[in-house]
Order: sequence, then structure tokens, then C-alpha cells
Amino acid sequence: MKSSVIVFPGSNCDRDVAVSLEQLTGHAPAMVWHGDAEVPDCDLIVLPGGFSYGDYLRSGAMAAHSPIMSDIVAKARSGVAVLGICNGFQVLTETQLLPGILMRNASLKFICRDVTLRVERDDTIFTNRYRKGDVIKIPVAHHDGNFFSDDETIRALEDEGRIVLRYCDADGEASGDANPNGSRANIAGILDQSGRILGLMPHPERLADEALGGTDGAPMFRSLLEALH
Repeated sequence: MKSSVIVFPGSNCDRDVAVSLEQLTGHAPAMVWHGDAEVPDCDLIVLPGGFSYGDYLRSGAMAAHSPIMSDIVAKARSGVAVLGICNGFQVLTETQLLPGILMRNASLKFICRDVTLRVERDDTIFTNRYRKGDVIKIPVAHHDGNFFSDDETIRALEDEGRIVLRYCDADGEASGDANPNGSRANIAGILDQSGRILGLMPHPERLADEALGGTDGAPMFRSLLEALH
């Protein structure tokens, strides 16, 4: 599996996800600067977490207009898999590759801690190494992770099975108390209609090695390897 990680000014998880990809797939990704015109031929493009352009204007809004994004949008629409993590999720909504917006957390505070998630689907290229209903632990680190969209879009996401991960408690209950940021329907990660673009606020690369304190994020990268090799 050939992969590319996009590096924006302000990215701070680009190396983390590159390390996870290399460890779990055996191949180092290409590190692609935001000012480049094209992404190298690859099977997976990752938009990493961080604070692109310092989150000035609005999280992800300036990165969405970086030179590299025209090629990413074109490749995504042609079927190349895209994974947007945290700030990457924000960029995907800003480019309208994914619906909705990521607003300020309901608490108006930055949140950096482990959260529990329920896997809603195990038949996607991102989750085939999990099992539906699995409760996993993955960290979040964001100030603008509150997913919002209108009722019609939420219904479509539900009806089309495009909600892949939900915030939940240790028993798998998607309750209000388990929702760290106020996201509608406890949404932590969603797919586009093709099933080949995933945006999620939690950071799987931060729990993908025992040295980091857990491996619940590792199956996401193994899933991609199995689907895209």
C-alpha cells in the first residue's frame, strides 16, 4: 500500500501518523508539502491532525485552499482513499468532501484525553479489522470537534450507514454524558457516499503501539492495508 501524508504549516501529527503507517504497513509514506501541486501516485492520502495555518479564520478553512488540495479533491473523487484525522476532518468538511461542520466544543474548552468509541460498521476499508459494536479507546485533542449538520443530513448519514464511529461510555451506550464535545448523534467519524473518505476527530495514531499505552488505533491502519494492498 502506497500512502501520502499531507503536511500543512501547523500540522503536528504528520510524523505520528507516518510512523504508524510505516510500522503497520511496512512502507514509509510520502510526506507531501501543502504548497506542492500534486500528490504522488498512491492508494491512501492522509490529512493529519494539528492546527493548519494556526487555525486562523476557522479550523481547516485556509488549508482547504492550499495548492495541494485541488489535486487531493480530484484524486478523492476518482476513488483514491482519504483519511482525515482531527484537523484533517475539518479540512474535509471545508472542501465539502464530507458534509457538516466542526464547531467549537460545547464546553468552549480544548479537550485532550482518551475517549471511548463504538464501532458502528466493520465492513469498510477503514474498519474491517474491528467488529461492529466494539468499544475502543482512542485519544482526542481538539477545540473544534463539535460535529454539526442539519436534520436532513443527519438522517441521511444514519440511513446510509455513514456514521462509522460514535462517542460512547464503557458499556457502549452513546449517551450525552459520553459525548466530549456536543457532536450531534454522538458522531466521532463519518464516511462519504463512496465509502472511501473517512473523517474522524479521535487520533488512532496516538494509540497504535504498546509503547503509547494501547493499540486500539492500530486496526484502522491494518484495515487499510488489507483493503488497499
